[in-house]
Amino acid sequence: MKKSILSVWVAALSLAATGVQAADSINVQSNDIPRNGKIDARFEFDGFGCQGQNQSPQLSWQNLPAGTQSIAISAYDPDAPTGSGFWHWMVVNLPGNMQSLSANAGSKDGKQLPNGAIQLRNDYGYAGFGGVCPPKGDLPHRYIFTIYALKQPLNLNADTPPALAGFMLNSNAIAKGTLSGYYVR
Repeated sequence: MKKSILSVWVAALSLAATGVQAADSINVQSNDIPRNGKIDARFEFDGFGCQGQNQSPQLSWQNLPAGTQSIAISAYDPDAPTGSGFWHWMVVNLPGNMQSLSANAGSKDGKQLPNGAIQLRNDYGYAGFGGVCPPKGDLPHRYIFTIYALKQPLNLNADTPPALAGFMLNSNAIAKGTLSGYYVR
C-alpha cells in the first residue's frame, strides 16, 4: 500500500516539474459533436466500406496557458481493432493564439488551415483528416479530439508517423484538453 501511494506521489511531482497543466485544462468544444454524443454521418470516411463526406468537425478551445507558442490537434479512435488504436488526424504548428477551426479544415488540400500548419499522415495513409469508420457490427467506437498547447512549434513533416508525432506532442505540451464523441455503423 505504501509503495503505491509513494508511486502516485512521485508521478504527481514529476508531472508538476515538467510544467504540464492537468489533462483537460483546455476547454474543447464543437458545434458539430456533442460532448460524449453521437457523431453525425457526414464525418464518416468515404472508403473502406464507409460512405460519408469525410469532413473534420468544427472545433474551438479556451483556457490556453501563458507561454503557448503553438497548438496541435489529434483525433484518435482507441477502440479500433488494430491493437494500437487508429489515428484519424494530426495537425501541428497552428498559431498559439488560435481559438478555433472551421468544419472541414482538415481537408486533404489544407486550404482552410493557416500558413505554417502541417497535417500529418493519418492511419489511412495520407495527410489530412480521415473520417470515422468503425467496422459494421462493432460496439460504438470512441473518437477523442485532443487540443495540445505547446511550448514551441514542432519540427515535423507530413510523413511523420503518428507514434513519433504523439511523442513530440506529449514532450512539448504545457496543457491539453479533449472532446470525445462516438460512432457506430
